[in-house]
Amino acid sequence: MEAHEVAPDVVDVAPADVIKVKYGDLEVNMGNVLKPSQVKNAPTSISWPVEEGAFYTLLMTDPDAPSRHHPKFHEWHHWLVVNIPGCDVSEGEVKLDYVGSGPPKGTKLHRYIFLAYKQPGKITYTDVVVCSKPGFERGSRKARDLSSKYNLGNPVAGNLFQAEHEC
Repeated sequence: MEAHEVAPDVVDVAPADVIKVKYGDLEVNMGNVLKPSQVKNAPTSISWPVEEGAFYTLLMTDPDAPSRHHPKFHEWHHWLVVNIPGCDVSEGEVKLDYVGSGPPKGTKLHRYIFLAYKQPGKITYTDVVVCSKPGFERGSRKARDLSSKYNLGNPVAGNLFQAEHEC
């Protein structure tokens, strides 16, 4: 994750463990390039090392919105699930539905980063953003702010892929 500057762009310390993410037969592998059409639906498989009885938060974020050179929305959250028992994402509380990658034309590669945080216990997620333009409630959010507000600390696992506009 250091090679793609996830730390310091998104988190202070890169996670020690890897989130295994699959979209069918395709695996996310620390910055490999995937097409938006390949990741338009939520991952078919996702897991990371867990502590027995612990709850986790899973975040997928793009720190390069609308482009890596001009990230005015720095970051745009694509998926957020809290109170996940272990790594059973289907049993967690979805706070932002999954949205696949969709880099605007001409903005080159974007990083799509998965982060898993161990929660101090079950959390009551209270962030509600009302926005007149659908999708903009996902922009200008930061993984650091989420971590700070809910006392999540540094992520325990992570992974990322890159994607660019697809005609």
